Amino acid sequence: MKSTIFHIKYFLSALIIFLSIQKTETFSQNNEWFDPDTIKAGRFDTGKMWLFEHLPTGYFKEEYGFIPNKDWVDHVRISTLKFADYCSASFISADGLIMTNHHCARESITEVINEDEDLHKDGFIAWTIDDERPVPGLFVEQCIGIEDVTDEIQSAIELAESDSERFAIESEKVQEIENRHQSNDETYAQVTSLYFGGIYSLYIYKRYDDVRLVFAPEFQAGYFGGDYDNFTYPRYNLDCSFFRVYDENGNPLKVDHYFNWSEEGAQPGEVVFVTGNPGSTSRLKTIAQLEYDRDFTIPQTLDYLNGYIEIVEKIIKREPERTIDLSDNLLDYYNSRKAYEGILDGLKNPMLIQRKKNFEKILREKIQSDPELEKKYGNLWNEIEILMTDLGQLMNERNALTYSSFSTPEYFFIADQLIDIVEELKLPESDRSDIYSDDKLASTIESLISDDFNYELNNKLLKDKIDILYKTYGDDNEIVNDFTDGKKGDDAVNDILSRSYLTSKEKLKELAVGGPESILNIEDPFIDFINNADERDEKISSHVGVILTREEICNRKLGNALFEIYGTSIPPDATFTLRISDGVVKGFDYNGTSAPPVTTFYGMLDRYYSFDGKFPWELHERWLNAPSEFDYSTPFNFVTTNDVVGGSSGSPVIN
Repeated sequence: MKSTIFHIKYFLSALIIFLSIQKTETFSQNNEWFDPDTIKAGRFDTGKMWLFEHLPTGYFKEEYGFIPNKDWVDHVRISTLKFADYCSASFISADGLIMTNHHCARESITEVINEDEDLHKDGFIAWTIDDERPVPGLFVEQCIGIEDVTDEIQSAIELAESDSERFAIESEKVQEIENRHQSNDETYAQVTSLYFGGIYSLYIYKRYDDVRLVFAPEFQAGYFGGDYDNFTYPRYNLDCSFFRVYDENGNPLKVDHYFNWSEEGAQPGEVVFVTGNPGSTSRLKTIAQLEYDRDFTIPQTLDYLNGYIEIVEKIIKREPERTIDLSDNLLDYYNSRKAYEGILDGLKNPMLIQRKKNFEKILREKIQSDPELEKKYGNLWNEIEILMTDLGQLMNERNALTYSSFSTPEYFFIADQLIDIVEELKLPESDRSDIYSDDKLASTIESLISDDFNYELNNKLLKDKIDILYKTYGDDNEIVNDFTDGKKGDDAVNDILSRSYLTSKEKLKELAVGGPESILNIEDPFIDFINNADERDEKISSHVGVILTREEICNRKLGNALFEIYGTSIPPDATFTLRISDGVVKGFDYNGTSAPPVTTFYGMLDRYYSFDGKFPWELHERWLNAPSEFDYSTPFNFVTTNDVVGGSSGSPVIN
């Protein structure tokens, strides 16, 4: 069997697979421009990440005239690997050589950098076996067996008399099954719930802990174009790396199953399969759950990511010597941000949502047509909608009470620090941190507000915060009225600031002069608000826990309903377990032009010269002064219609 191994780097929204990569317009929520009744669910809207244990052989035959036999399936499964706990990879030689993405290898490269060298700048290649560098903590895992344990787990769960007992029994049974299949230190078993518990698969893995770096391009070749060119196509980066697995005796691992290189490379129209471990999707959720993600989960996640990115970028700018240490995580967060932005765009696209609504409508009609199914599942969607509505209200309240680095005035963060100081001052002076000792306390207090504090911005943010509180709680809420004294707008801002010690260095100095006793007895609107909000947040958290437990039970029913209606004709959501996705090598139309199915190294040079060699399109001199025999027309990256998501990175593409 010949195969082409290379990475496909796209983003798929959590909602649908794209059957051909196309530019999707981001529309407004207003759907007056199309007739919802004309929008129908597509056959593969739930994706094409097929289970190895339930391959759609009938579909493969119908679509491609190809029926994989057991030997082919076993060979592909055993040749494919998990790369650590975040990527995929595959064996590509009989001597344990493996390939994955460069972006999957970045932190491993950092781990093996010696003093006085910069592998991120210059790249790395081991010209001999002795030059290959062991990566501390790196491992790969090979799926050596899969078993269906659905009946055993579901039979045990049926004996439960309550939700809590149901979860406990499931956990105990899963642990029992995994322990039963734990044969030695080199293998382990893991039970994975699929279709929200519609089926349970047991995956048996062999783990290899001696993994050594063989080749990695320099960072600017692997991440060429930076965040601009990432998760997009056409692309012109060398996003690959090679490692080698060693056996317990310290020798290169001998393997019988690995992928060969295709001499012809990827050809337009060629049928290809991606095998790997896609991380997580949410395609089987209900409309109500997806709308909750759109309005709460994803925006909050993006807020967190943006906050982290902002902090790390400031540290790198201030302390450039820490660039290598911080860049690996920062680039992961860039990737995550772009992915979640794509998810949010998909969830805001009314045509995609309408397709999901049509899928849900058809499913509910099938259930309503069967009295037994109607009895078990008929009210399921209404119950989930009520849960999501309640959860949304709680999240609105929580968002109003809590604060983030983007939307909250710094006064709240200063108050938070002062609350910590109060707790320190309750301790004997001998037990306090040095900065809270009597002789340093005043300077510590004064330093809470920075010299470049932006009063105009923070006062505007305070006014916005007050508006959000009133919008969430109305005029008769005790927490809000204690904070604002019943005032609104600019009047509330001015009143709060007049009552607070946290608005200037002068006021903080005045507070510090009073010493520990003055600080311990401080009364301040920001501190009072935080204390009251924390108390309310504890109650919210308790209520949220109850809702999430109930949602999980509903998800189990949803999974069973889906499985009873469709079986394995639709794949389950991704779970970072082994999947195979089918597609074809194919270009696509975008921005009024057409993307070719294959790019070449000439495109990399074009990007370099078009951007004057400036970051993130600079290149190592080796690419600008290549040997005369290097052919820049060599196929470089290619695009296919396969279904992939985070975790698929590093997956082999095979013909």
